[in-house]
Amino acid sequence: MMKRVCLYARTSTDKNQTVENQLRELQGVAVRLGWTVVAVYTDEGISGAKGRDQRPGFDSLLKGVARKEFDMIAAWSVCRLGRSLQDLIAFLADVQARGVDLYLHQQAIDTSTPSGRMLFQLLGVFSEFERAMIRSRVVAGLDRVRGKKRLGRPPMSTERIEQIKAMLLAGRGIRETARETGAGTATVQRVKQSLANDGIVPETVAA
Repeated sequence: MMKRVCLYARTSTDKNQTVENQLRELQGVAVRLGWTVVAVYTDEGISGAKGRDQRPGFDSLLKGVARKEFDMIAAWSVCRLGRSLQDLIAFLADVQARGVDLYLHQQAIDTSTPSGRMLFQLLGVFSEFERAMIRSRVVAGLDRVRGKKRLGRPPMSTERIEQIKAMLLAGRGIRETARETGAGTATVQRVKQSLANDGIVPETVAA
């Protein structure tokens, strides 16, 4: 029995890849394996992360699956179908539930065979592992960046603190000291309090 096959090709913004190149390779496979190509669907310049509603070719393919218009879907690579592993696994489960198999040229996977189904599942496992590793590296990188950042204002130099102390000991007010040293009034207040705690300057120094 001759296998009815639909071809699907997609490109995003990669100018090195075209739907024509993908279809040429898939049509060569069809001739070699004796498939009958009954439909061709394409999405050009569309990210694989887009949903079905934003990929008209993919939407038409899924409608063809629902109508059982073909026995197999042939795509140039697994990444042409989508970027999300969960979506890909769900897609495979859906088409196989309707008696439609999947051929992925670059990965040499044909789910009409037991070994092909096993390879597709392994591909999913390794893809998930890779994503987990990427997430782990991103989180570690963010933690390193956070660790290098100081929280709040940078610490005040010893020279500035000594200048504030000298002005307070000279009887200058808090606001005046803050204005002339460029420090905040709260900072000057803390320095004054530390002097008062040490019994160096009374707490009643003018504001």
